[in-house]
Amino acid sequence: SNGNDAILTRDNIDIKGLKGKQISLVELSVSHYLLSRCLTMNGLKEKDVNLINTSDADIAPIFLSNSSQKVVVTWNPMVMQVEQAPGINKIFTSADIPGEVLDLMVVNTKTLQADPALGKALTGAWFEVLALISKRGPETDKALEFMASSAGCSAVEFKNQLKTTAMFWTPQAALDFTTSEEIRTKMEFVRQFCFDKGLLGEGSDSADIFGVSYPGGEVQGNKNKVRMRFDASFVKMAAEGSL
Repeated sequence: SNGNDAILTRDNIDIKGLKGKQISLVELSVSHYLLSRCLTMNGLKEKDVNLINTSDADIAPIFLSNSSQKVVVTWNPMVMQVEQAPGINKIFTSADIPGEVLDLMVVNTKTLQADPALGKALTGAWFEVLALISKRGPETDKALEFMASSAGCSAVEFKNQLKTTAMFWTPQAALDFTTSEEIRTKMEFVRQFCFDKGLLGEGSDSADIFGVSYPGGEVQGNKNKVRMRFDASFVKMAAEGSL
């Protein structure tokens, strides 16, 4: 995400002005993570604000219909809906924390081990679609309209969301990021957030209760309890033309 997730305010409230404010969001979601990172990066803490847990279906209409609500954190297409109202400002977005809010294709490890051809097929299809939507023409329009319909938004909204998504358009770009030190640094922020919010389960005494593995064999956390794996082998094959 490179702007699809955002903190929006009324009355010219800036980041420092968030202190003491009520903030509407979906708790324990990516919006909660975005707010947490914004506060931390600007010398504030979550206890400095008051959270109002709101469903994703209601968050935009409630905020737009109630001018007493001054701050909302949400994602697209709700961000686009909210910012169309007069007097609304975006003060922090996922573009301010690049590489932290990831949209991923995830496959069960045992399923992938049992059928590696599935990984090849999914990866090949993924980059075929990316190649299609990066072009212009009737086939591209048809594909975008289909995806927009599946996402519950208009084709225009879907195209605008693509503009605020940093896509890995080529296998090499995906490979470079997945094998970089950057992804390890970013995931450490995510791990700590999940631990702080109790998302790792009862009795968790640290973010290291489970492990996250990366290409090359490095593991963050418990090497004997790996629960998430960043596997670069399929994008590597795609980059080499050997899928």
